[in-house]
Amino acid sequence: MAEHEHVRVAVIGSGFGGLGAAVRLRREGITDFVVLERAGSVGGTWRDNSYPGCACDVPSHLYSFSFAPNPDWPRTFSGQRHIRAYLEHVTDLFGLRPHIRFDSEVKLMTWDEDNLWWTIETTRGTLRADVVVSATGPLSDPKVPEIPGLDSFPGKVFHSARWDHDYDLRGKRVAMVGTGASAIQIVPAIQPQAGRLTLFQRTPPWVMPRMDRAISGAERWLHRRLPVTAQARRGLLWGIRELQVQAFTKRPDELGLVEQLAKRNMARAIKDPALRAKLTPDYRIGCKRILLSSEYYPALARPNVDVVASGLAEIRGSTLVAADGTEAEVDAIVFSTGFHVTDMPIAERVARADGTTLAETWKNGMRALRGASAAGFPNFMTVIGPNTGLGNSSMILMIESQLNYLADYLRQLDVLGGRTALDARPAAVDAWNERVQERMKRTVWNTGGCTSWYLDPSGRNTTIWPGTTTEFRRATRRVDLAEYEVIRKPAPVASRKSEALA
Repeated sequence: MAEHEHVRVAVIGSGFGGLGAAVRLRREGITDFVVLERAGSVGGTWRDNSYPGCACDVPSHLYSFSFAPNPDWPRTFSGQRHIRAYLEHVTDLFGLRPHIRFDSEVKLMTWDEDNLWWTIETTRGTLRADVVVSATGPLSDPKVPEIPGLDSFPGKVFHSARWDHDYDLRGKRVAMVGTGASAIQIVPAIQPQAGRLTLFQRTPPWVMPRMDRAISGAERWLHRRLPVTAQARRGLLWGIRELQVQAFTKRPDELGLVEQLAKRNMARAIKDPALRAKLTPDYRIGCKRILLSSEYYPALARPNVDVVASGLAEIRGSTLVAADGTEAEVDAIVFSTGFHVTDMPIAERVARADGTTLAETWKNGMRALRGASAAGFPNFMTVIGPNTGLGNSSMILMIESQLNYLADYLRQLDVLGGRTALDARPAAVDAWNERVQERMKRTVWNTGGCTSWYLDPSGRNTTIWPGTTTEFRRATRRVDLAEYEVIRKPAPVASRKSEALA
């Protein structure tokens, strides 16, 4: 890219959030923007996560943009390959490739308070932008725990989000560390190949059947010929999930019936009482994300699988030692241990004029006005920011709401005119955050008795939205200028003298 190129908007990331922002900019008539992508292709987490069995746990027709419906989803729950192909399709459909700068990882973004723009240093050069939209997403940087002895392990080690497809698992003794959404897909996919598979389970998940099936050719034909049928299907899926929100946010005790269904799902596949005891959670269902799989429990019941009901504590050569003392000799370790969610690495690369980073500002917990604007960082917006996550529905709904907010933000800058910036007022950020946290107190995520990746180190839930997607859409429909400080670049001295003489 050219040295010191200047654009109106710079978007960071080309996953659902970044591509959605780019499409919205085009639809608003804004073409002076770039999308900075650190990899060589679009897709975000659906490019990076290519592990065996990778698929979405949100129905296909709800896990797509409302402005780019896909009548040809092959399954009710789509796999990684088809979701990535959909994002490539969106990129081409809306002519986004000329705006994308691949292999352009952002190293540092610094606010220039004199000129009211961001200076962005990337691996391919430096540019400036009036507005920055960070769409790096919370599931982009893998987290690997610090295990004593890991550095000296002689075998193969990789994270599920960085799968090594060149490594052959056939006949190998494999350790799977973690029992989250990725692990329950990987286990049944690799169990038939592995000579021995040992699952290190710190906390058992609640798992419900995955009601997946192929979408028939007749259904797809109907959705192509009559798009209203696909819209109705999407609307039904959305409505069911909106109705479920009350149980998660206000009446967690109602989830007891769902727990019984989950236990029956386990009992159908796990006949060994001792193994069932290991796999039965001791917290309210929904406190952690409810996982979907019809293959996970049957795989755990296979004779070549061991479940260690304790976290990995130490590695001694090729021997893995759990916290309860259980040992396992393995050839490979696959970490399915999540991502940096409440400590997003991009925050370390966003700096105010005085050098203070967003990470330092958020050292006591992430907080942003309407999930988008952090105080002290003018003209910087986050897509999938603090408290915008969902526990039971599609994040695409939240992304589109934030894109509405972004569009109105840019309109407000146009109306204000000149070189102008908007900085969220600390009082407005505090008021928004206090309302969110007050509502969070009653939710299953805070009262369910678990420790999840939704919580930051201080135990505050800075990840999940404690309401419906409808409520969030209303809250982000437009920008309230009273919640922002308007910053203007002073006119040059000569201009002010001329105005005075006039």
